[in-house]
Amino acid sequence: MSTEAQQQQNWTLGLAAFLQANAEVEALRVDATRHTVEIATMGEVDIDLLRNRLAETIEQIEAGQAVDASVGIEVHTEENGEIKLQKPTCLTAPRFWTWRKIEWPTEHPEEEEHEDWRVLGVLAGACAVLGLTGWGLGHFATVPVWVPVVFFIGAMLAGGWDAIGDVKEGLPKGELDIHFLMLAVAVGAACIGAWAEGALLLFLFSFSGALEEFAMHRTRREIDSLFESAPKRAIIVDAQGDEREVPVEEVKVGMRVRVKPGQQFPVDAVVLEGKTAADESNLTGEANPVSKMRGDEVFSGTLNLWGAVEARASRPVGESALNKVIRLIKEAQHLKAPSQRFTDRFGTGYTIGILSLTALMFFVWWLVLGIRPFANTEAGYSSFYRAMTLLVVASPCALVLSIPSAILAAIAWGARHGVLFRGGAAIEKLAEVDMVALDKTGTLTTGEMEVDRVESFPPGREREAAELAYSLESHGSHPIGRAIKKYGQAQGLAKHEIDDFQAMSGKGVQGREGDALCVLGRRELLEEGPLAEWIREVPEPEPEFAENWIIKDDLIGRILLKDQIRQESKPILGRLQARGLRSVMLTGDRRGSAESVGRAIGISEVRAGLKPEDKVAAIREYSESGYKVAMVGDGVNDAPSLAAAYVSVAMGARGSDAALEQSEVVLMKDRIDNFLAAIELSGRARVVIRQNLAIALGTVVFMAGAAIFGLVPLSVGVFAHEGSTVVVCLNSLRLLFAKSNLSDHQIEQE
Repeated sequence: MSTEAQQQQNWTLGLAAFLQANAEVEALRVDATRHTVEIATMGEVDIDLLRNRLAETIEQIEAGQAVDASVGIEVHTEENGEIKLQKPTCLTAPRFWTWRKIEWPTEHPEEEEHEDWRVLGVLAGACAVLGLTGWGLGHFATVPVWVPVVFFIGAMLAGGWDAIGDVKEGLPKGELDIHFLMLAVAVGAACIGAWAEGALLLFLFSFSGALEEFAMHRTRREIDSLFESAPKRAIIVDAQGDEREVPVEEVKVGMRVRVKPGQQFPVDAVVLEGKTAADESNLTGEANPVSKMRGDEVFSGTLNLWGAVEARASRPVGESALNKVIRLIKEAQHLKAPSQRFTDRFGTGYTIGILSLTALMFFVWWLVLGIRPFANTEAGYSSFYRAMTLLVVASPCALVLSIPSAILAAIAWGARHGVLFRGGAAIEKLAEVDMVALDKTGTLTTGEMEVDRVESFPPGREREAAELAYSLESHGSHPIGRAIKKYGQAQGLAKHEIDDFQAMSGKGVQGREGDALCVLGRRELLEEGPLAEWIREVPEPEPEFAENWIIKDDLIGRILLKDQIRQESKPILGRLQARGLRSVMLTGDRRGSAESVGRAIGISEVRAGLKPEDKVAAIREYSESGYKVAMVGDGVNDAPSLAAAYVSVAMGARGSDAALEQSEVVLMKDRIDNFLAAIELSGRARVVIRQNLAIALGTVVFMAGAAIFGLVPLSVGVFAHEGSTVVVCLNSLRLLFAKSNLSDHQIEQE
């Protein structure tokens, strides 16, 4: 296949995958040569989210990453190279499509945005210097009147430069925003000779703009630290054992990679040789090193601390745990909270409304109340002066920034501490939760079986039974087998020579030690053979235990295993209950086992033996009773109940795509204490949002009233307006520096 044909195929497959993954999009047209792209949709859609996803798809295609797409998409390639793809549909449906142009993704748009605060800071500084110079020169009688005016004009140009650019871009589209209002006030102030006030307004406007950009830059930097941790190169090992360094995108599933101490793991992989510990704090928030031995999984972007290891790549780089997290955070920044959508209304309509109110009040003051139109007098400010003051204080700068600044800061704090929110709505909703439903296995327990004890019949041959079980399970990969292998390694058990190993589907494993048949498996194996009468006399273990029997000649033994309760479960549930949250366990396990765990962790309301549809019914029952339920599960088996809950929370994002796709909140570290951290963060974010709204709305209402009655000069209105904007941004930044009340030490003490 030629290079051009391969590129065409990559574009077709990539765009088809985008169509399949986004139900809202009906069709799209792309011209990769001219960098144009259009999408067709029906009804209301989140265009920002679609733009973000499409940009990511285009970046992957241009980077040459392979994308899989199934059949079912109609593809048309025009002579000019344009590709048109659409989903199968009826003939009339295209009439109702809305086509939207999407900007072609730039290479590094975030970096450009991050530097805006520096430019705005320089412009604000120039505005301040020129304005102060003009103000100072105006006090000297020997200086011509026009000289200070020149400096004031220079100050206003510097302070309004950014606003002028935005207005030039928006006016042809019929868009009027806050920048237009500020420029209108500055020009109006100049028209009545209030040069100093106009320059002061634009200085404070540009200075507060620089602070806003810095606040956003500081927040994005917290998020970008995760993006930048993605590895760029990998060392692959060929069949002859030779090393070769390649870009990480070239590592395919099954390739062998070598990772030296101090290097990052380039892709998600399974350790084949060596042992070490990994620093996974950038991915999970877990501060403690995690040991890694043969058979353990390692994750892209995490740090290999001390041992050289070789590992087999288990996922393509584009599907690694780190890339899934980065994708999630990028999307989260574009998904708006309900209250944020409220503030989005303050655009062109609000601007026109304020301009109309200001014009109306000007004529009321002039023609109804008889206040002079343009000249201030000892009796008070002119009608036009009052109108300009009203225009300033009624501008919703602080109101527009009050929510997105807090939401973005909360998302950044959560990402740094192992809590990922799928947008602002999840943050706001989690603060409203008054009930938490928890799955048992993998949520309140570790989900990993551990050997509790070994028994033999008759007693005295426990170690021999354990060694035989360890030898048999060294060939297997079942979760119970992993637990027995881990126990054998920890106890230093000898490994026997086993031949003719076989797995008996659903029952156990068997092999031969010499001429003796060895069997390891469930109780049913004994119930069907010569030991059937004897096994009926042996009581089954307590409900929380699983058992495996080992048989060889005259040796009979039993391995008792137990799913370990997370040590942090009990204290964290206590804290949740202290906050007024009702807790309930929803599990498919047997009642005895579930109630045993419930007693151990202090949760009295247990629903056991539930199928997935039963869990959904339970969630709906609680919801109909007036509860706002947060469901905490593993994101795979609990997907239906997660979807039914008011807020869906997944335990751990490292292993499951379903956890990322289904849940609104993902707890990166597989610990229930991160759920409490998420609850606390959402509560803090809601408080900050309310404070911001109170500051913004309070300032607008109070200062607008004062301006209508002519009680404040333009300069005070400027200070109040811009000051409230700065206070709102700084208040939101507090979320970045909040400390979590949780620590491993505190939990262990409790």
